[in-house]
Amino acid sequence: MNSEAITIRRGGPADLPAVLAILDSAVVWLNGRGITAQWGTDPFTTRPATVELVERVVTEGSPWIAEVDGVPAGTLTLTPHPGTHVPPAAEPERYVRFLATDGRFHGLGVGAALLAHAAEETRREGVSLLRVDCFAGSEGRLVAYYERQGFTRTDPFTVGEWPGQVLEMRV
Repeated sequence: MNSEAITIRRGGPADLPAVLAILDSAVVWLNGRGITAQWGTDPFTTRPATVELVERVVTEGSPWIAEVDGVPAGTLTLTPHPGTHVPPAAEPERYVRFLATDGRFHGLGVGAALLAHAAEETRREGVSLLRVDCFAGSEGRLVAYYERQGFTRTDPFTVGEWPGQVLEMRV
């Protein structure tokens, strides 16, 4: 399947169940590959504080849903600032939050399509900086993924035992 089969639409608060289902599926997919430190082993929907955070980000930000044949396959939300664990940039920015692909659609380019769309949206809004942070463990595989999508590493950080990496892209 190629990216022509992926459509991206603006989401909204009504898409919260689909966003949470995608995030839950991503946890299962990660755990199936032995990656338990990134998003844990419990589904997002079983963690009330996490559900509340996702709902707040989706409601306050600009959620986007990637669909394959009309089925929600991936999501991300763009916000004008990072989460609480990363300081905001010294200039206007858009920040990628909760990028995830439903496990059934891995390998189809859903994440890449969403990130390309995020770059286009950021540019369209007249903002030149797009940032994201991610899990830096698991031999840095996710960091390398973002680098393949055109992002550059900036600041590493740690939340408790969780290693993170901020990356940026000029658009």
